[in-house]
Amino acid sequence: MSDSSAVRRDSKQPEKRTSPITFYRQVVAELRKVVWPTQEQLVTYFLVTMVFVVFFMALISLLDLGFGKLAFEIFTGQDAQ
Repeated sequence: MSDSSAVRRDSKQPEKRTSPITFYRQVVAELRKVVWPTQEQLVTYFLVTMVFVVFFMALISLLDLGFGKLAFEIFTGQDAQ
């Protein structure tokens, strides 16, 4: 175990709060480190996501329709038309 003050905290000292200005500066500094996607990457990610969602919507809809017809067939004994 490490004895550094970052790891071990003295429970007798109250926790020092960060001022709103310091917090804002830290947030801005962290956001500057973010690697933002290019417009081309963003469009590609969007299209891939939409294709994925539409595919699974269709798959789940077909499964729902199939299981619904199967349940209707089982419980009524008649053909669903």
